[in-house]
Amino acid sequence: MQSPSKIVGASASTTNPAVYGLQGWADLPEGLLHSIIPLLSSFLELLAFAGTCHSWRTVFGSYPSKSTFCTLLPPLLVRPHISVRAPNLPSKSDDGHELRTCQVLDPANMKSTLRCQIREETFEKLHFAGSSYGQLICGRGRSCLIVDVFTGAKVLPPQLPFCNNTYFYSGMLTAPLASPNSHLLVCAASKQGGQCFLLDWLIGSDSWSKLQLNDSRIEQIVEFNGQFIAMDYHYRLHNLSLAPQLGLQEIATMWWDGLDECPYLRPWIVVCGDMLLMVDHYISLSFDGAPVNYKPFRLDMSTVPAAWVEVKKIENYSLFIGSDVRSPAFSCASLGRWSGRSNCLYYGYYDPPLVLHGLGDDADAVWDPDNDPDDLVFKRNWYIQLQPFWVYPSMLYR
Repeated sequence: MQSPSKIVGASASTTNPAVYGLQGWADLPEGLLHSIIPLLSSFLELLAFAGTCHSWRTVFGSYPSKSTFCTLLPPLLVRPHISVRAPNLPSKSDDGHELRTCQVLDPANMKSTLRCQIREETFEKLHFAGSSYGQLICGRGRSCLIVDVFTGAKVLPPQLPFCNNTYFYSGMLTAPLASPNSHLLVCAASKQGGQCFLLDWLIGSDSWSKLQLNDSRIEQIVEFNGQFIAMDYHYRLHNLSLAPQLGLQEIATMWWDGLDECPYLRPWIVVCGDMLLMVDHYISLSFDGAPVNYKPFRLDMSTVPAAWVEVKKIENYSLFIGSDVRSPAFSCASLGRWSGRSNCLYYGYYDPPLVLHGLGDDADAVWDPDNDPDDLVFKRNWYIQLQPFWVYPSMLYR
């Protein structure tokens, strides 16, 4: 790359008028920098671009399609159990809280290790409820905290409308924090009374609205085709509405193979392109090949009731999941931009950090026989400690 002095010294006959007379890289025009951004092929390159200088960071923030990287690049895997030495980073936040520097892996560039700083109290005092748009959602008692995974910026909602300690089942944001109509949704129960509620806080408002849940709790909420879809503990789906008041309306669905109930132990839903998928595993009876098989089913809403239909392949997509049921799952196009393996499930784990499972008929072809099947038969569960989780940085949503 030429030095700034060489750019300034270019002859008038060969210099684009838009860049003539520039004093350095910080003065490159916005249009030129916007044309560079789509060529970046990993989060390491994205972070390097945004961190070059204030003007480049501003240009990146104004790029209108940066959220498309959430479908072109795989999410980052945060490994909270691995503390990374970082003498050049502060050990405390601006408000005096201890920070833990954690390892972050990028499947698109495994040779370079990234890092993030998470408040120590998140591990020691708070309970994980979920993550959305690059934000961790945690809580304890009647208090809730939203904290940016990479910047550490925090938002403190009002205290929950309970009179005693609370158990957090799930939490998500409906939009990035800076959006004018972003809501925090939390499913929580009073430990004393046992009643379960879906709680809604409009970001910046003074209070919560709540909806009592009679026979189940909400475990997952995703946005699909402009509608929020909630899945409860019995794996029933509901349309979720925020206005004119918080409400749930069950979506009548029909299980596959004529089954009366979901045969999976703990399935999860994920948006994959134009499909809403339900995925889980079953133990293989074969002594050779993959010890577990994952099958995806898509929701066909063209029928009444809606039907779950097996998907043989998700073509050039890959799925990304963590072990905690409250950590969201992601999908990403796996060909071209980062050359991942298609029709695969990437499981964020301890050691090895990434375990690949082929979906459907690709299970045996993808499985690594060197893996120990006794340790790597996975299911999503509830954990007290923060587990490895996938995340897209909040800078992609601003």
